Amino acid sequence: MTTYTPAEAAAVTGFSLDTLRYYEREGILPPVARTAGGHRSFSDADISTLGFLKCLRETGMPIEKLRRYGELCRDESTLPDRVALLEEHAAAVQVELDALRAQQQRLDDKLAWYRGVLASAQAADTSS
Repeated sequence: MTTYTPAEAAAVTGFSLDTLRYYEREGILPPVARTAGGHRSFSDADISTLGFLKCLRETGMPIEKLRRYGELCRDESTLPDRVALLEEHAAAVQVELDALRAQQQRLDDKLAWYRGVLASAQAADTSS
């Protein structure tokens, strides 16, 4: 089993050391194992959990819901609650994606219009 120092865990996950400490302190991340010297030692499972937490955070899940997800993950009887929380988040992400796609279409339409204007202007210049 691979273990990671806090600095290595931060490098692998892209989280800062402060965020790793915060996630553990707030119960978002389960308690991390400690070495005999008292230093945190992250496991592959911790790294995997952090990767998923990063996914949730980068897709806009608020800290309160991350905290709730962390709490739920410590109780095996909460699978339905976890599914419900993640389904709710997935629906919110879908709404954001749909809105971004609509905005992207508007941007593409404007670019096509500008390119058409440029092409017409260039054609007029070459025919003069």
